Amino acid sequence: MENKKFGLVQIFFGNGKGKTTAAIGTAFRALGRGYKVHLVQVMKKGIIGTDAFEEYGELLAAKKFENFSVERFGFKEWVIGEPKKEHIKSAQAGLQSTQKAAAGGKFDIVIFDECLYAVQMGLLKEKDIIELIEKKAKNTELILTGSHKPFPKIFEHADLVTEVKKIKHPFDKGIGARVGIEY
Repeated sequence: MENKKFGLVQIFFGNGKGKTTAAIGTAFRALGRGYKVHLVQVMKKGIIGTDAFEEYGELLAAKKFENFSVERFGFKEWVIGEPKKEHIKSAQAGLQSTQKAAAGGKFDIVIFDECLYAVQMGLLKEKDIIELIEKKAKNTELILTGSHKPFPKIFEHADLVTEVKKIKHPFDKGIGARVGIEY
């Protein structure tokens, strides 16, 4: 078996908690070894009235690594129903940024966080993500996250697809998001 350094495509999707956490965990592992990681987040830029959501705990930690960079695209509101033009524009800006980072060869790992939710909600198209995969630099590992819904056409282009499945969640008992655990 060939011991290939980087260059694969990983996907974390499903209705369970931990998709972004899995991607960030992989990033921390690489950062600990001195590799360069770039994170692009779409649909994550805080929530109106909740200052702690401005910057998630994992971002506060990751920014302590000199080889880590992040770009965030979105608004402080959820996309509910028909997406607003501003949401679509923001997600497409995130896609363009990810395309540049993934194709440029500067980063060992590029994470496009919540991009599959952006596809699910109509902010991006499946073909956009497939094109991103096809045009990434040969030695850049690409990690995609989000969506409760599977995307078989996208999955065909991936080397690893992990479904994060909810069995039970504190939200089901009325326990809201907690600082240091969910964000």
